[in-house]
Amino acid sequence: MDSTLMIIIGLALGAAAGFAIAKFLEKKSVSSIIASAKKDAALIIKDANQDAENTKKDKILQAKEKFLELKAEHEQVILARDKKTAEAEKRIRDKESQVSNELAKTKKLNDEYESKAAEYTSKVDMLDRKQQEVERMHKSQLNQLEVISGLSAEEAREQLVEGLRAEAKTKAMAHIQDTIEEAKLTAQQEAKKIIINTIQRVGTEEAVENCVSVFNIESDDVKGRIIGREGRNIRAIEAATGVEIIVDDTPEAIILSCFDPVRREIARLSLHKLVTDGRIHPARIEEVVAKTTKQIEEEIAEVGKRTVIDLGIHGLHPELIKIVGRMKYRSSYGQNLLQHSREVSKLCGIMAAELGLNVKLAKRAGLLHDIGKVPDTESDLPHALLGMQWAEKYGEKEEVCNAIGAHHDEIEMKSLLSPIVQVCDAISGARPGARRQVLDSYIQRLKDLEAIAFGFHGVKNAYAIQAGRELRVIVESEKVSDELAGTLSFEISQKIQTEMTYPGQVKVTVIRETRAVNIAK
Repeated sequence: MDSTLMIIIGLALGAAAGFAIAKFLEKKSVSSIIASAKKDAALIIKDANQDAENTKKDKILQAKEKFLELKAEHEQVILARDKKTAEAEKRIRDKESQVSNELAKTKKLNDEYESKAAEYTSKVDMLDRKQQEVERMHKSQLNQLEVISGLSAEEAREQLVEGLRAEAKTKAMAHIQDTIEEAKLTAQQEAKKIIINTIQRVGTEEAVENCVSVFNIESDDVKGRIIGREGRNIRAIEAATGVEIIVDDTPEAIILSCFDPVRREIARLSLHKLVTDGRIHPARIEEVVAKTTKQIEEEIAEVGKRTVIDLGIHGLHPELIKIVGRMKYRSSYGQNLLQHSREVSKLCGIMAAELGLNVKLAKRAGLLHDIGKVPDTESDLPHALLGMQWAEKYGEKEEVCNAIGAHHDEIEMKSLLSPIVQVCDAISGARPGARRQVLDSYIQRLKDLEAIAFGFHGVKNAYAIQAGRELRVIVESEKVSDELAGTLSFEISQKIQTEMTYPGQVKVTVIRETRAVNIAK
């Protein structure tokens, strides 16, 4: 028990001693740590103070540098301002000097003006005195002259004026007569020069129009197909086109005869299509002729468009363009009407340019001057007046209309374009080889034959064929019976015999055809 107590006491003493030793060691360690911390803190404070000192020095240096920069900029601004101020002061001094000089000049000029004004005033006074003296002397001389001559001043003045007037009138009349003679001579020479130059600058072909066309075929076997059984094909072609087809022994050729070039062209193109296609019978012939007629109408419009474009004419009415295209298939005294009109248009343009007039308007009038020669129906008006009416209807200018109507002197000429168109028309038609008079009268006779037939009731178509020796009249079967057909043929022949003059005989053939058509559905 005691040993245990001793052990416990020993352990307690040992623990107390250990605790005391630990406390001592701990206290010693804490002291050393505190000392070390104080040392470190001192070092940190020392470093911080040194850094702060360095930072302070840097900031001071930066502040000094910034101050120096701002100072330099401020000095530059001040210098620039001083420079501008100095320049402004210099300009002001220059202006003041200039103003001083101008004032001095103005004062000098004012002094000179005042001196000249005073001198002028004195001269005016002196001139007034001299004028009064001259008038006094003039009156004195007039009085002396009146006494010497026995006439008053007014009477002497009238005699002098009358003598001078008579002398001036005589000289003026002589001068006017000389001027007129010189103008006539010069005008004639100038006009001849312009006309000769105009003619020399235009060259066209001679008149080659005729009333027949030759249709070439590959072989003579085609002739039989064109004639058809008992001649029905050739009769159908002649009835549909109004063209006489001559099939003779000429190898590989068929002659198409008609005074109307449009009909001949329709017949030629229709034959070409029929021969190429191979189907030749009356129904097919009528179909092809109808299509060809429409094609020719389109070609007429295209020819008109190309013509006005080639001549540089713009804004022409579409109907006038078609009329210009139809000129291709018309002739005047054997001269192709379209070629004649193109030639006149070019001549008018050249002559207008020589005279300083409107070239485009002159070419327009020259192209349209003969449009009255291609009417759809016969008219009682001369072609010039008919053409003028068409031009007015389709909105052409007054100068152009007057030039068309006056180029054969049917109406009065009102502008310079009218005589130009008249002269150019004469130049185009009068040159050697341009026209043939016989052909035109022959064509007119054929037209008159057809016109007589159309004057009777029931006539559908009328064609003058065989050079005017035969007139074929196609009547409407509903209006003309078989009995009336013979009577109509006799009446037409009698009217031709009464109203027309022609060589030989004219055969009148009236054709009446009855068709019964039904459609199977």
